[in-house]
Amino acid sequence: MEANESQRVVAFQLQFDKPTVSQTTIAEWNPEKDLLAMVTEDSKLLLHRFNWQRLWTTSPGKFITSICWRPDGKAIAVGLEDGTISLHDVENGKLLRSMKFHCVSVICLNWVEDRKKLMDGDRCNSTYEDRTARFFPPAPRVPQTRGLVQGDSSSFMDENDDSFRELFDSSHQQFDILCSGDKDGNIYFNIFGIFPIGKVNIHDIAFRSPLVENHASYQLMDASICKMALSSDICHIMVLCSGVLTEIGSEASDTSESHLQGFHSLVLDCSIFQERKNELHQVARQASNAEHLFEVIRKSIDVMSKQWSDAMHMYHEKFNTLSTLIVDHGLDSSPQEEFLSLLGGARTSPPVHQFLVTSLGEAGLKRVGKAVSGAGKELQKIVLDHLQPAAEMIAFRMGELRGLSKWRARYKGIGLEESLIDDATEKAGMLLVQIERFIRILSSVVQQFSNFFNWLLKCVKVLMSEPSDQLLPFSSELVIIFLKFLYDQDPIGTLLQDTKLLNIEVDSETMQRVAELAYFGGFLDSEYLKRTLATEFQQLESCLKKALEMTLATVSRRILCKDVLPLFPVSPTLVKPFPASVSYYQEAFNGTTCERLTDYTSFMVPDDFFPNMINCIGITRGLIHDLDYVKSGHNTLEVALLSIPDGYHCVDLSLYKEEQIVLLLNDVSMASEGSENACMMITQTADLTFVPISRSSVFLSWNLHKLQDFVTFLQLENEKVREISHSVVAPLAVSASRGVACVFAAKKRALVYILEEDEDEDEAY
Repeated sequence: MEANESQRVVAFQLQFDKPTVSQTTIAEWNPEKDLLAMVTEDSKLLLHRFNWQRLWTTSPGKFITSICWRPDGKAIAVGLEDGTISLHDVENGKLLRSMKFHCVSVICLNWVEDRKKLMDGDRCNSTYEDRTARFFPPAPRVPQTRGLVQGDSSSFMDENDDSFRELFDSSHQQFDILCSGDKDGNIYFNIFGIFPIGKVNIHDIAFRSPLVENHASYQLMDASICKMALSSDICHIMVLCSGVLTEIGSEASDTSESHLQGFHSLVLDCSIFQERKNELHQVARQASNAEHLFEVIRKSIDVMSKQWSDAMHMYHEKFNTLSTLIVDHGLDSSPQEEFLSLLGGARTSPPVHQFLVTSLGEAGLKRVGKAVSGAGKELQKIVLDHLQPAAEMIAFRMGELRGLSKWRARYKGIGLEESLIDDATEKAGMLLVQIERFIRILSSVVQQFSNFFNWLLKCVKVLMSEPSDQLLPFSSELVIIFLKFLYDQDPIGTLLQDTKLLNIEVDSETMQRVAELAYFGGFLDSEYLKRTLATEFQQLESCLKKALEMTLATVSRRILCKDVLPLFPVSPTLVKPFPASVSYYQEAFNGTTCERLTDYTSFMVPDDFFPNMINCIGITRGLIHDLDYVKSGHNTLEVALLSIPDGYHCVDLSLYKEEQIVLLLNDVSMASEGSENACMMITQTADLTFVPISRSSVFLSWNLHKLQDFVTFLQLENEKVREISHSVVAPLAVSASRGVACVFAAKKRALVYILEEDEDEDEAY
């Protein structure tokens, strides 16, 4: 398949060359398995095995802008153009969770697991054990009921299985953070990929350089995020972005000396994630579990409302006929008055006789009774199997959070406000009271409907001169109560709606219970009698959201801009993206045996602004620690420039393991002759000339052009190179953990190469 190979060893064994249906725009290897996720130009997400067997395909219905794998490879995050982030199961592509943190396109995603394990229980700063499993069975599932359109208002998966629960429980064993950046400069940090714990906007972050004598502050304007990468110790995040770096409050704001329009590398200090890892993990675990239970309650209320509404619709549809018949017969009475007259033994009026015998009939009455009775049983089942267990577990978890909030020395620093958690805990208790109240009202209403229908069935039998000895007994007193309070009212439906006030009389027994609660130090809020079940649940959600927003705001304030490195100028009209990659490696520090995490950033330098540096790739390293040592006279920031041979153009690049760079180059010299060739190669950063960068006291300045005398010229004959008989396009998908790369040809082909073949395999593929 490769043409004109030399007699020397051919680098990178070609595993296969397969056609693709659509052009691929995004591709990323699973970190733990030989699986490749791809996004096509028509925004379909595909998952292939290493042998190119397709496992599944899914389409979110919106344009996919980014993807990334969970660190354990069991789920994949997908960013969409409308700001939505969805999580999918690796096994089958099912939607696990859909979240809307952003309002615009999610440009990049990065999911990192902390390399340091959570502290063991024998340490003084120990982790907090989640005791929920000791006292409760597994969390209830979201109810599934026929007649309800699944997923209408749910952000969770609609499958009635344990896929999400298993994945979520496994994520609790480690501490991982999903970072998402959008085109407006917002970055969100989500523990377990679902719980927001921090957010920043790169436009709002001011940076003061200690290198500048006047200690001026600088800020990014009109910035757009291109790439970002969280370090494995979750202390720093590198952000590559294009925008205007401006001196704040500069008198010469319109001059070139006060701003730089170009491509910049930002270092954000997010060490609070590492410093408060255990506390954040505990809060995230409790709150995210509560969020799942909230969805169970929300869906339970929706299902119950739908079920009961359908039954009431059938009931009113049948019994409204009686009102019409009364008007048609010229009577000035209500249906309740007619039924009371019939119950009192008076002669049956013509409209009631016609309604019971002709319009409703025995069969119609039984259908209505079955519908109401069935709905009542279904509601009771949902309450007992889903709603009540979920509310009880929420109350327990709120109590756990309340206990954590009282540990002010540890949790005050992450914004876990005791008073706000107390409010949410009280609301969780009130929700349980409302559920108990709902159960009592539901039982009473269903019983009274059943008694009313039993009486009507006896009346129908009598009117039709049929025997009625085998009918169920009824209570005349309950019939009267039904006609007075329930015939044309719906307390169950009202409780399931977001209604502020209820016109339901409160009996003395209920008032006595409220008094007992207050007497024993319980809830003093008697206004719950005027709130519905749905309203109570919404107030609980609102209280917990307010409490967690305090944590989000507190942690977000601790995420600061540590350093900014202007890389190269970029025209404001430039739309076409250029190759860039960010990674971290463990390296020895200052020639010692001590290792330190070092950042590497590689990028293609545009030819327009540095005429003496044409077709060059820049590599920076050591930016995250540079300002920590610059005052002591040490420079950790170094830059290398790699010149691509004439006739080749860099299509994409990727930092690889052991400080290697994989380059994908198109042969543009042959393009005019109609030939389409490319090559892929690996170069060692150790072979490059890294030059320390002395940070100028003039902060708003470019530094790359100072290195034009230190450019390393790439010699293809001295590198591991694989020629490709196709013109190639981005993306280049490289897996450091699996040692493979996938290259996409312009003519809709995918080529998979093994980057680390055995040394004794010296023959070409």
